Amino acid sequence: MIQVLIVDDDPDIRDLVAHEVRQQGWDLLQAGSDAELTELLRQRTPDIILLDIRLPDQDGLTIARRLRAASTIPIIMLTGMGSDVDRIVGLELGADDYVVKPFNPRELIARIKAVLRRTSAGAMVPAPTPSPGHDCRRFAGWMLDLSARLLTDPDGNPVSLTNAEFLLLEAFLDAPRRVLSREHLLERTHSFEADVFDRTIDVLIMRLRRKIESNNPAPRLIRTERGAGYVFDADVEQMGQRRSD
Repeated sequence: MIQVLIVDDDPDIRDLVAHEVRQQGWDLLQAGSDAELTELLRQRTPDIILLDIRLPDQDGLTIARRLRAASTIPIIMLTGMGSDVDRIVGLELGADDYVVKPFNPRELIARIKAVLRRTSAGAMVPAPTPSPGHDCRRFAGWMLDLSARLLTDPDGNPVSLTNAEFLLLEAFLDAPRRVLSREHLLERTHSFEADVFDRTIDVLIMRLRRKIESNNPAPRLIRTERGAGYVFDADVEQMGQRRSD
């Protein structure tokens, strides 16, 4: 059973979420403060955390930073209207999405499902080296084996990617140093999904940056072209045979 943990000091919000979550047949865990969250996480490991920005004993951004440093549990931030800076910082710190209060309960459930689908798409099975004849792309010391769906860092260590992250990186490597629109990237990564939201690509970009950028606050490989999209700013060398498709 999926376990959803909501961290919010407002009992009315917790009751609303509890009703919607249980309607899905999921289990709900509740915490009203950072102290309660810390104690609960000593005993349970939820599948996803709904984290309020404003808590009585600690701010949600600090908690998100701490959680992301210690685990990969997906996080959806619950933010107030007009808190654009908080939302952006939350995503940069590793949150997977955010929902603005007051929220539509059905939208919240849809976002939970979308985040769980993205984060549980499955890590690739690592292989020590790419097989001869595989279609591979090398960039900035990294190598992506498209045939084996394997990414290795400059030190030769395998780096796990979800399916969506792999498709996003593949799209960039197919068109280096070209501006790719958010619509194009959405089509390449989520063409099979019906419930894709406007911020899906932005969140996915941040997740990929955390894996391949050495200085994430100042990304070098994946640059944002404001109002246009994103650019993969690196030379890409093709190795091995080209795929027939």
